[in-house]
Amino acid sequence: MAVKKDRLIVFDTTLRDGEQSPGASMNLTQKLEVARALDLLGVDVIEAGFPITSPDDFEAVQAISRELRRPTICGLARCVEKDIVALGKALSPARHGRVHVVLATSEIHRKFKLNKTKSEIVNMAVAGVKLGRQWADDVQFSAEDAVRTEPEFLAEVVEAVIAAGATTVNIPDTVGYSMPWYFEGLIAGLFRDVKNINKAVIAVHCHNDLGLAVANTLAAVRAGARQVECTINGLGERAGNCSLEEVVMAVRTRTDEFPGVTTTIDTTKLYPTSRLVSRVTGLAVQRNKAIVGENAFAHEAGIHQDGVLKERTTYEIMRPESVGFKQSSLVLGKHSGRHALAVRLKQLGFTLAAEKLEVVYERFKALADRKKEIFDEDLEALAETELHTAHEVWKLASLHVSSGTSSIPTATVELTDAKSVRTCDASTGDGPVDAIFRAIERLTRLELKLEDYTIRSITGGQEAQGEVRVQVRHGGTLLTGRGLSTDVLEASALAWLDATNRVLAREARTAPSKRKK
Repeated sequence: MAVKKDRLIVFDTTLRDGEQSPGASMNLTQKLEVARALDLLGVDVIEAGFPITSPDDFEAVQAISRELRRPTICGLARCVEKDIVALGKALSPARHGRVHVVLATSEIHRKFKLNKTKSEIVNMAVAGVKLGRQWADDVQFSAEDAVRTEPEFLAEVVEAVIAAGATTVNIPDTVGYSMPWYFEGLIAGLFRDVKNINKAVIAVHCHNDLGLAVANTLAAVRAGARQVECTINGLGERAGNCSLEEVVMAVRTRTDEFPGVTTTIDTTKLYPTSRLVSRVTGLAVQRNKAIVGENAFAHEAGIHQDGVLKERTTYEIMRPESVGFKQSSLVLGKHSGRHALAVRLKQLGFTLAAEKLEVVYERFKALADRKKEIFDEDLEALAETELHTAHEVWKLASLHVSSGTSSIPTATVELTDAKSVRTCDASTGDGPVDAIFRAIERLTRLELKLEDYTIRSITGGQEAQGEVRVQVRHGGTLLTGRGLSTDVLEASALAWLDATNRVLAREARTAPSKRKK
């Protein structure tokens, strides 16, 4: 099937659907940081939130609409008047605003969720689009669970919303149920059966429950879809969404399969953007993740190494530099100066203000005294930690742990608060890490339930930095904390404090704090 020779619109929903990943919530400052990175990446449409759900989402959509002038800023609303009015108000500062309305169309949703007939669904969809047009000229309609909708009825809905003024119509695989060949046929059928389809852009939004989100998206592009909805690192509910970096590089690399299809994405910013989203959400990128994983351009097998040394294309279908990867790992030592550090950090995607650079430089020197070799991953960790700790409520001042086979594990922890006031306490536990967590809870007066604890080495060697990630539950909310140190106990303390600070920041946004220290 021939692909039309035109541009593919990249619609990023990291800030809306991606944030719905368990533990991936972001505050306003973090959302703005990610939105700016998406703008620099060249994303066409940024879905900034779901304004009716919370004051935080409303404020995020409004703030991003006010600041970013190049991309289209979008928000989500159900086909309900109060949702659409809230979205319209949030988008009011946008230079290019898009109202995105969604309504389920499948039989299972009509019967069990909405209790609506087909005719009622069509009327609701048309009314939602028409109300959206009162707030913006650019209106997108999404037929939720389109893949499990009867194709004839889906075509009827698509034709009706386009007639009502929808400029983009999205065909989602909401539950990741489709197969690529079916999805390609479904999109092709819409182009065949919907009379007015050329008056709108056809979009797709695929989930990854069967690991086929990118495959289904690419199949739809072959059938004529010209907007792909995706997230950085494939974040999203359940198994996540179509990965932006994977679908963009597939189209770019396989021009034989997608002749003439291009995007506006600056692919050299894919890796830095991936790392930024990982840092902000606290969700690690798996090492073997396509395009942006740490092993994506690593070659360990001798036959592979020999082939790459003789001719890169024997085992690499993309250049590492094309997605923002660096080729060498070892870069700096303890005798390096501030300028060299700043230059390398910029190459890694970090531009730090002078005062932050000074803090990172001091930490770099301290680390260099403890390690013989400093790798790029070490520098990234230092920069990410400084950027993340800008809004900390509690900081670790000192830590002492006593443990052994014949003694009770005990941790003494000293913290400083936002006013630089020091406070100290101690606790015992089932092990040294448990004792640390209990001592921090005593100091912060915030009890968290540990759901998951992982530790990994950032770099190789006996002096490698350890990265600890914890998933904690507070009330009904799941959050992630991250800590880095050459001492894994210190990294554990920093990870627990990171999670604690995230909880406190969330509480501060939703209600006045009543906690007394």
